[in-house]
Amino acid sequence: MTQSPENAPLNPAEGTDLPALDEGVYTQLRTPRGEGRLELDGVWHQISPRYAVSQLLQNGLLLGVIVVAALVLHFALDQTWVWIPAGVFALITVITMVILPRQARAIGYMLRSDDIVFRKGILWQRMIAVPYGRMQLVDITQGPVDRGFGISQLKMVTAAATTGVQIPGLSQGAAEALRDTLIEVAETRRTGL
Repeated sequence: MTQSPENAPLNPAEGTDLPALDEGVYTQLRTPRGEGRLELDGVWHQISPRYAVSQLLQNGLLLGVIVVAALVLHFALDQTWVWIPAGVFALITVITMVILPRQARAIGYMLRSDDIVFRKGILWQRMIAVPYGRMQLVDITQGPVDRGFGISQLKMVTAAATTGVQIPGLSQGAAEALRDTLIEVAETRRTGL
C-alpha cells in the first residue's frame, strides 16, 4: 500500500523540509550582526508577508479609533486637551506601522535535531531555543483579521511559563505542518516522563 505525499510520515532525523513551511514567505531573512559565531545547523524559515499586511490593517483601525474618539471628545464635550494624548498615541501607532514590515522580515524559526530555535527583533534581538522533549502543548490560534488573511499563530508551551514561544504569521498549511512535526518529534523525545 503506497501513501500519498500528503500523508507520508515525517522523519525528524532528516530535518523536516516540508514545502508548506516555505510557501509565500519572505525571500531573505534579516540576520543579526555577528551571527556567524553561532554554529547552527538547519534552515531558517520565515513567516508570511501577509502578517505585515494584517498588522498594518489592525494598526490602521486602531489609528482610526483614536482619531474618531478624539474628534467626539473635542466636538461633543468641548475637550481640547484630548488632542495631546491622542496625538501621542497616534504618533506611536504610525511609528509602529513604519517599522512593522522590517520587524516581520526579522522573524524566523529553525528546526534542529534537538530543538526549535525562534528569533525576532531588529534592535533588541531575541533568540529562543525550545527543546522538543520539553514541549507540553502546541497550539494554533487565529484572530478574525488574521483568518481573513489566511495566517495563524503557533504557540509552544513548556513546563516553564517564561519559555512559551509564539510564532506569528504562519500560513495555515505551514502552521499545521509545523504543529504535526513538533508533536511527532516531541513524542519521541519526551524526557523525565
